[in-house]
Amino acid sequence: MESFSVPALAEIPASASLADIVVTRAERRPDEVMLRRRTGPGQWQDVTAAAFRAEVEALAAGLVAAGLEPGDRIGLMSATRYEWTVIDYAIWTAGGVTVPVYETSSSEQIEWYLGDSGARGVFAESDAHAATIGAAADRLPGLDLGIWKFDELSKLSAQASNGNDPDGAAADLASRRALRGAADLATIVYTSGTTGRPKGCELTHGNLLSDVRNAVAGPLASVLSEPGASTLLFLPLAHSFARIIQIGCLEAGAVLGHYADTRTLAAGLAEFTPTFLLAVPRVFEKVFSTAQQQAAASPAKARIFKAAVDTAEEWSRADGDAGHGPGLRLRHALYDRLVYAKLRQAVGGQVRYAVSGGAPLGDRLGHFFRGIGIPVLEGYGLTETSAAATVNRPDRQRIGTVGQPLPGVSVRIAEDGEILLSGPTIFRGYWRNPEATAADLGQDGWLRTGDLGSLDEAGFLSVTGRKKELIVTAGGKNVAPAVLEDRIRAHPLVSQAMVVGDQKPYIACLITLDDEAFTKWKDQNGKPAGASPADLADDPDLIAELQAAVDDANLAVSRAESIRRFTVLAADFTEASGHITPSLKVRRAQVAKDFAAEIESLYS
Repeated sequence: MESFSVPALAEIPASASLADIVVTRAERRPDEVMLRRRTGPGQWQDVTAAAFRAEVEALAAGLVAAGLEPGDRIGLMSATRYEWTVIDYAIWTAGGVTVPVYETSSSEQIEWYLGDSGARGVFAESDAHAATIGAAADRLPGLDLGIWKFDELSKLSAQASNGNDPDGAAADLASRRALRGAADLATIVYTSGTTGRPKGCELTHGNLLSDVRNAVAGPLASVLSEPGASTLLFLPLAHSFARIIQIGCLEAGAVLGHYADTRTLAAGLAEFTPTFLLAVPRVFEKVFSTAQQQAAASPAKARIFKAAVDTAEEWSRADGDAGHGPGLRLRHALYDRLVYAKLRQAVGGQVRYAVSGGAPLGDRLGHFFRGIGIPVLEGYGLTETSAAATVNRPDRQRIGTVGQPLPGVSVRIAEDGEILLSGPTIFRGYWRNPEATAADLGQDGWLRTGDLGSLDEAGFLSVTGRKKELIVTAGGKNVAPAVLEDRIRAHPLVSQAMVVGDQKPYIACLITLDDEAFTKWKDQNGKPAGASPADLADDPDLIAELQAAVDDANLAVSRAESIRRFTVLAADFTEASGHITPSLKVRRAQVAKDFAAEIESLYS
């Protein structure tokens, strides 16, 4: 049984609370810029530590006046925006527990999140969100504090000051903050739920602080704590990955911004100019494929781009400066002017590092981005681990792995290949679900992740697939689909790929197309502009493009594991269709059910 541990660098005092940083930073450096708030296109307003504290404490006092008691759960349904962070810290300052709700959640899902958690109140970003919550309100008798819309936050904040002593209100908040310690519940984050009902992960103040402070003290110190560090959050704050970066920025001193509209993300990055990015692999795939598609418009540009990609990968794979010979240096400098600088400018022009999680990035993209000057530090974790459990670091990166354990975390590989984790970042259990807690956590303190992986001699972890997603062919061959799917998704035309073949004679694959890339491909290949993926599903040129992606993926596996056939689906997987989760994981069982006929046709 393989195992690897890293000693903790930061111990969390029993009295520590997530709300402490709001007061601490305001008292130490009140005029320091803590966040930047977007007030309009190209317009950003600095928010100092003193101003943020005033806003958080005013809202927290309003919650107390409204009837919130220590330990009460409060829902928060919103896109990623400045108010999300204010509300989160206000709930903690008032002694409450935040229950994030994805902005895309249905009324039925909201009913489960708020009903299961026993939430007494909920914040809603918009009238539409409030209406969706309201549709379930009559089945939520515990929601007695009501629904607060974002345009009513000032009224809630003002509620506490009417006729009250400001000094008394401040003392009350200080008392409440002191009552909540590291062992107390800070948030209940519901898992995306690729199967069955989402489970509520109980994360304490100590869980989240241990994750952040150990990352800041060691692996990500140069990312989060360097002078002028900043990031623009655009992933959903309802997901633990973005949430831990929110907390990390406030704890480490990096300036935090928010941007909800991913369709215009390029404009937001150009405005904010962050020094580091947090993204899922799909974002990096999109940056690469967009550049590749633009280059494909001209044969000369296509040749230049391919040579630039090859050079970037060669540069990254070379053994540091010693491996960068004169010829490689010359080519790299040339393509830096022609290609790499433009790509760096596309993400704001100041990004020194990116952090990726949620799914495997893949070797080629990892080497490409490091080769152009944006090292992508891939990490691994689950909601149950307070987000991050392992991460590559700027001075210790092995592309293709998800890095070494964070300080304080231990990794073990069980005899069946499952990744087990332990440490102070591990959640305390599933809310009101002791059976599920016992199944995943057990009495030994090791979290059973459900993921398969391996450790190398230096403790770098590689994730090879999901234990429950292993495909067993009719011939008895065990196949981990992730390695195939990740490589196929690297092709610019591909949006999603799902490998199938359980109890079948061979492996096959369902493929969906990226709308933007498909539109450009049709134009460049003389196809009708109005043709849909269904119209061109048997088009020889399209099949040849996708076959190249499949052939490349098959290079990574044995013949018995290789994809023999594939089919193009008529539409992409979406959250609305029920085929992906809010965190972009494919709901394999639902896809298999809805596309049973298409799967069967692959074996007829």
